[in-house]
Amino acid sequence: MLSLRYPLVLASGSPRRKQLMTDAGFSFTIETRPTDETFPETMPADKVAEYLARQKAEQFQMDLGDRIVLCADTVVILNEQILNKPQDEADARRMLRMLSGHTHRVRTGVCILSPDQNGKPHFQSFTDETTVQFATLTDDEITYYIQECKPFDKAGSYGAQDFIGLVGIERLDGSFYTVMGLPTHRVYQALKPFSLSL
Repeated sequence: MLSLRYPLVLASGSPRRKQLMTDAGFSFTIETRPTDETFPETMPADKVAEYLARQKAEQFQMDLGDRIVLCADTVVILNEQILNKPQDEADARRMLRMLSGHTHRVRTGVCILSPDQNGKPHFQSFTDETTVQFATLTDDEITYYIQECKPFDKAGSYGAQDFIGLVGIERLDGSFYTVMGLPTHRVYQALKPFSLSL
């Protein structure tokens, strides 16, 4: 839909982000670069997603050229504790049991790197949050989900679009797509100034 004045790079290997950007009408290429995804232990949980998105974007600043680079990171927060990607099946089971029957927050941080008027790298970042209420999950449901969907690449050990989201999410306050990994409504608005039609 938006025709941008610079080529757009999605700096993510996530198939979900790729699908969301495609469905939103963007033309883009995908390029990922190794990034240290650790963060300071003293950093408030609410700051982490945007911090990590910025860290990913910084890997492109030395050879940005005339491109726009879109980076994102999603964190699941329960009682101010970040639930990262699970290390193994036992870790995934532990996280899903923690989420079962409770409300948690999903925050997706976005960082857009683009050339400014002088051709220098310019960073724009923001965070979008959605509150998610989970039903109480049975051990059989958790086992089935882990075995069938293998959520080891997902923050909090679940994907909202997968089985566990379909049967377990009772209520959302915010954007469903933020939970999937990219607040497309805000990304669209952030990229609008680069549109050739404006």
